[in-house]
Amino acid sequence: AKLCRVVALQELSLRPLEILKMSLYRNTVWFLKGLQEYTKGGYEAAARSFSEADLEVNVSGRSFIITGANSGIGRAAACEIAKRGGTVHLVCRNEDRANEARKDIVERCKNENVHVHLVDMSSPRKVWEFASGFSQKHNLHVLINNAGCMVNQRELTEDGLEKNFATNTLGRKVDSWTYVLTTALIPTLKKSENPRVITVSSGGMLVQKLNVEELQFEKGSFDGTMAYAQNKRQQVIMTEQWAAQHKEIHFSSMHPGWADTPAVQSSMPDFHAKMKNKLRTEAQGADTVVWLAISDAASRQPSGLFFQDRKAVSTHLLLASSRSSPAEDQKLMSKLEELAVKFKC
Repeated sequence: AKLCRVVALQELSLRPLEILKMSLYRNTVWFLKGLQEYTKGGYEAAARSFSEADLEVNVSGRSFIITGANSGIGRAAACEIAKRGGTVHLVCRNEDRANEARKDIVERCKNENVHVHLVDMSSPRKVWEFASGFSQKHNLHVLINNAGCMVNQRELTEDGLEKNFATNTLGRKVDSWTYVLTTALIPTLKKSENPRVITVSSGGMLVQKLNVEELQFEKGSFDGTMAYAQNKRQQVIMTEQWAAQHKEIHFSSMHPGWADTPAVQSSMPDFHAKMKNKLRTEAQGADTVVWLAISDAASRQPSGLFFQDRKAVSTHLLLASSRSSPAEDQKLMSKLEELAVKFKC
């Protein structure tokens, strides 16, 4: 409860009373929900209803891109897909860690079809360049937008974009990834059988309502945790919008729960210290990613939904006043398109 109050009270100084009350309500309900559902115990309870047959799939001949795949949930997902014969493309920023991850996955999964692509994911231009080059050389069946970052003070990329926004929204958890990468690869995905796009979001988005007028957090004090949650809300809305626009592709977003990953350890050290005995393993956090990427059961679900532990769940807390209007959702997509085009090759 103390941790929950700290997160909520970070917004005290600059918010009107009505917004403050709603923020406190959202954070309190979300944290209590998290203790029950997002922890290791929550996963174990949900897993009792999982069908083992869902993941008894051979995906030889299918090609997967996984961003941020050199550690954490991305690496765990890559390993599970490689075990089942998939061709896995690891998109990473750090060459040494990427090569180490590839070597480990190949040895453990007995699959040589694991490839490393080095991309500066904080640069929209580099993302466009990568997608263009990839499409000329490879086919693609599944895109997993997993890479991400949480910056605790406002920083700008070399392109003048706020770093959380650049990574988690424009691109994807990693400076400018999700929107640009997905948009650039949609034509390639449409050429494949049963194409899918999975975006690893966060339950933290439940505490935020879309603020389409402040995409890069240029006003007021900067809170990295809240910026990250706002980016995750944007990702969920993007998934819904893409699903409506591109019927040939199955889109989904998901929450991996609270997992013990290097990213959590480095970006939220206090949270990790308090919760480390309750956090999920990386494999548990990756389970729904893998399920969405390869199972027939997932492809039978409607496109555009938000998943937690292999089930579609609400994108809003009860009475949280976090819903945006269709006009606001469309405005988000228009603004992202406007920004992305500036960096297109």
